[in-house]
Amino acid sequence: MSAPLGVGLIGAGPVTQAIHLPALAGLSGRLRVTHVMDVDAGTAEAVAARAGAAHSTTVEELLADPAVDVVAVCSPHQFHAAQAEAACAAGKKAVLVEKPFATGVEEARRIAKASQESGVPVVVGAMHTYDPAWLAVEPHWGELPRTARLVRSVIQLPFNARYESLATQPHSRPAPPPPADLTDPAVRAARIHGSILGLAIHNLPLVRRFLPEITSVDTAELLAPFGYLVTLRGPDGRTAELIGHMGPTWRPEWTFEVWGEEQELRLDFTPSYVRAGSASAALRTADGEHRFGPYPSNGYEAEWQHLADLAHRTAVPRYDVGRLVDDLAYAIDIADRAATVQHSEGAAL
Repeated sequence: MSAPLGVGLIGAGPVTQAIHLPALAGLSGRLRVTHVMDVDAGTAEAVAARAGAAHSTTVEELLADPAVDVVAVCSPHQFHAAQAEAACAAGKKAVLVEKPFATGVEEARRIAKASQESGVPVVVGAMHTYDPAWLAVEPHWGELPRTARLVRSVIQLPFNARYESLATQPHSRPAPPPPADLTDPAVRAARIHGSILGLAIHNLPLVRRFLPEITSVDTAELLAPFGYLVTLRGPDGRTAELIGHMGPTWRPEWTFEVWGEEQELRLDFTPSYVRAGSASAALRTADGEHRFGPYPSNGYEAEWQHLADLAHRTAVPRYDVGRLVDDLAYAIDIADRAATVQHSEGAAL
């Protein structure tokens, strides 16, 4: 077997500490963390020490490290484009960019161009598109993308800090934002825009498979203490419901459902911070119910495995980088429309 690929992590926040480090530790035969970069020197040093890796406070130092073969961009999304471009220009073997891919479509196109010109494969951290149960059921759903009438995405979770503390001992957490004035229509609009691109975006590539065109956003309601209820309309009466809620609960639910003319699809995903294997998928047809999963690895682990294959050139990207740009454009369009609806409704109160 070849030596494990070296992984450079740009950004050492809670997602890196509680999700990526445990996932990579379980894949140590293929991947090992060799460098951790964070603008906070203490965080970079502490998180790197957990993996026996080098640490630094600049992207340039990480990219100059010959022990780094693949790069994961886990920084705030306003830095994704420049850092992904730099990783491609540095000739690394593969790049993972956490969601959202970029702050806008033009930035996403810059990443795509850098990938295409350098030949460095780039994937986005949409873990559910790599979930083994999703990939297992996909060849069997037949005409469901064409006949789908209703799509529903439900994400009901406790606040991330609870899971982060269960998954690891966080070295540091970002400072909480100051209290927001939710009586201000502009603030409410910004809140729902951020919740779409921060939480709903996990399932939006899945929604897009069955509702590729959005003709309107009919409702966009904020849920307390944090969440959203958004209704999308597509051509021919197709509808999608996006429900997301985070609060003081211990009973998580992360489901994705599709109803078509003769088929029904349901996936039950495990929460991101829990290494409990893949989703369970159920496809109901006239022939009965067909079940797929759960499988031992979750979408994060499967994504890292695929990234290793890409770096070794033993696989091709599962999704064209142009599709990643289109997925982001789809998410931003929904967020923009939801914000407009929320602002209009808030101004009318």
